[in-house]
Amino acid sequence: MMSQYLAIKRDYPDCLLFYRMGDFYEMFFEDAVKASAALDITLTKRGKHLGDDIPMCGVPVHSHEAYLVRLIRKGFRVAVCEQIEDPAEAKKRGGKAVVRRDVIRVVTAGTLTEDTLLDARRHNFLAALAEAAGGLGLAWVDVSTGDFFMQPIEARNLAAALARLDAGEVLVADRLVERDGLAAVWRDWRERLTPLPASRFDSENGRRRLQGLFAVGTLDAFGAFGRPELAAGGALVDYVELTQKGRLPRLAPPRRLGGGDVMEIDAATRRNLELAETLLGTRRGSLLGVIDGTVTGAGARLLAARLAAPLTDIAAIDGRLDAVQFFVEDGQRRDGLIAGLGRCPDIERALSRLTLGRGGPRDLAAVRDGLGEAGALHEALKAASLAGMPAAIAGAVAALDGHADLVARLAEALAAEAPPSSRDGGFIAAGFSPELDDLRTLRDESRKLIAALQDRYAKETNLPSLKIRHNNLLGYYVEIQARYADRLPTGEGAPFIHRQTMANAMRFTTVELGDLEGRIARAADQSLALELRLFETLAGEVTARAEAVAAAARALAELDVATALARLAVERRFCRPVLDNSFDIEIKAGRHPVVEAALADEQAGGFVANDCRLGDGARLWLLTGPNMAGKSTFLRQTALIAVLAQMGAYVPAESCRLGVVDRLFSRVGAADDLARGRSTFMVEMVETAAILNQAGPRALVILDEIGRGTATFDGLSIAWAVVEHLHEENRCRTLFATHYHELTALAAKLPGLACHTMRVKEWKDDVIFLHEVAPGAADRSYGIHVGRLAGLPGAVVKRAEQILATLEKGDQASALTRLADDLPLFAAAPKAGPAPARPSAVEAALAGLNPDGLSPREALELVYQLRSLLDDGAGR
Repeated sequence: MMSQYLAIKRDYPDCLLFYRMGDFYEMFFEDAVKASAALDITLTKRGKHLGDDIPMCGVPVHSHEAYLVRLIRKGFRVAVCEQIEDPAEAKKRGGKAVVRRDVIRVVTAGTLTEDTLLDARRHNFLAALAEAAGGLGLAWVDVSTGDFFMQPIEARNLAAALARLDAGEVLVADRLVERDGLAAVWRDWRERLTPLPASRFDSENGRRRLQGLFAVGTLDAFGAFGRPELAAGGALVDYVELTQKGRLPRLAPPRRLGGGDVMEIDAATRRNLELAETLLGTRRGSLLGVIDGTVTGAGARLLAARLAAPLTDIAAIDGRLDAVQFFVEDGQRRDGLIAGLGRCPDIERALSRLTLGRGGPRDLAAVRDGLGEAGALHEALKAASLAGMPAAIAGAVAALDGHADLVARLAEALAAEAPPSSRDGGFIAAGFSPELDDLRTLRDESRKLIAALQDRYAKETNLPSLKIRHNNLLGYYVEIQARYADRLPTGEGAPFIHRQTMANAMRFTTVELGDLEGRIARAADQSLALELRLFETLAGEVTARAEAVAAAARALAELDVATALARLAVERRFCRPVLDNSFDIEIKAGRHPVVEAALADEQAGGFVANDCRLGDGARLWLLTGPNMAGKSTFLRQTALIAVLAQMGAYVPAESCRLGVVDRLFSRVGAADDLARGRSTFMVEMVETAAILNQAGPRALVILDEIGRGTATFDGLSIAWAVVEHLHEENRCRTLFATHYHELTALAAKLPGLACHTMRVKEWKDDVIFLHEVAPGAADRSYGIHVGRLAGLPGAVVKRAEQILATLEKGDQASALTRLADDLPLFAAAPKAGPAPARPSAVEAALAGLNPDGLSPREALELVYQLRSLLDDGAGR
């Protein structure tokens, strides 16, 4: 057995080998050591190899998926080795023959298909990067759904593309891993990289492989693919076939994504804007978490994919918006459709498992139920005027039709409740197969005969306690209490044959019982074998119509997204944006969708809406104002509105006209990157440099507090130069928030710069933040007030006010000199501990006082003295 294990393991040196032994997957040697540590399970030993104990651990077959997902998430690859021979056949070769085993599948992060291993609401992409003819090509596929894309890519855009896909695994030629220009990109993806020999990325082999897969003589009907794309796409298909041991799931024909087809958003911007998850890594509180009202897994995946890749083609965007508007205007049909969609299972992933030969009865049931709902939804939508339907809705309606015969076939064949595995049996409905019904009758009637036989034996022996039982070792047997053993006829010619003696019982068999057991076993085995054959037949009927079934699944997802976005628009008062080819952004009464939703949930009052108009004469806004006034919220909401508009959704505003944005950049917030040796300021500078080197006239840039992480004059100088460069060189639409009021002087020399500020109101020594954006510039930052709100000690706040007053009286250099002469700056602040470092004037006046020695007049004068000390502030 160990010889067999080691031979198989040699072919999969980079994988943990799940070696099937009975009801367990067992691991040995170094695999066992690694797996036991990763899974926190017991490491034991079994036998010896070269004189040393063999480390071993194992996991139960029936629950192995829970362990498998933990290993995959920790970066392991797992080769699943199954018994491919009946043990009875192995015995025919000799008493020491080992059951044949082989790897049936290699499980990697990018090739998962089981629902238990996947997030139902997220794609799990496998991506590949190839180089050919001096260019790069990127391809990606979701093995669990069949979605397949290819794209030419420039090296400078690779990081943004990988951030958009968030692939579970990235295949790359080994020579590209070491390429100098890509080293910084791979640093973020090293744990997901799978380097492969460059020979697997041959473009000509890739072209032939793709043509063979889709049975076409040319790929031109799918797109004008270049050599780099063909190399990447071919390597993907080859890898999937290798890991699935020669089987391929249904893959959709590849769709080509051209350069500039989607809004490019780099990883830093996605993180700063919290598009799909927050900075804490949670979905709740992100933009996706707020807008996702889909009711199906496929719809949720499609919505997330659209949010990750907003379009730049106006006609395509308008097509999506037309579909949303259709359901905004027809609330009754929208609500009815949402109710029906909520009953639809995940056909896409069920179909993928069936085409891989990994499906079960529940996958067939999912196809049956999903297509059944599709037919009902088709009839409901068909009742509307087809002439007035948007093209996207009309196409979806057409794809939902034509499955009635398959639904009827599956409904007739499958039982109402399907078991998870076909090996469990019992999933074929009664009446579908007369032969199966006969076998089941024989099996079930035989079991009734067992009960009748027990009654007869009990009466014949006058032992009412006699039982006929069953276990896996003995099969069926007769059991009586040990004290009645002499009352049971045994010996030559007697019907009862002794099998086993227990402490309190004895077990027997009879020829009659053995014959009956054989009939039961044969009937059960034959009925299960027939069910498995029927399952394969039904699965084949579904996979033969895989493309039509997949089209229906895609249509359900598109309807789910359109109805969810329509309901969001109605409930949150979103408007339809207008997209054009100008360089303008005109948003009236725009709102931050996430903050507004949070305020609504907390019943904390309404969100203060603001306008934003960027264009000729004011393409760069310089936004000043205090902290806590809403600058960052205003910046982010403008960027999020652009993302929502170009993904084909309504936006939180009264009106919105948007010149298409091709690249979105955000430098908001402060964070270090200690793993790379980068301080907070260094991270800020790296991200700012990327913006200045890549942003073009059609980009949208939001920048918050550039230069704050260094000395005042250094920071001001950097911010000043960045503003000038954005205005003169990049010429992009920009929102630039800053505390450097000196920058407002640039309005006199830069014609495209406009100054705006966050309005505040001072009342009774307090500051009220109005959260309104208005033309003009702030003259103060109100930072000390924010410090007071945050709970700074009163002495610190008072001293800060004194220092600020000194600095504001003259030039900063002389003021700082005067302050230095007056050190320590915080002499008025209390030291650590519950009591002040020195007593106040009031405490000093009371300290040496003897109340009993005061005359009435002296006591009255003391009261006036203490009161005057308080009025002068000396007693605080």
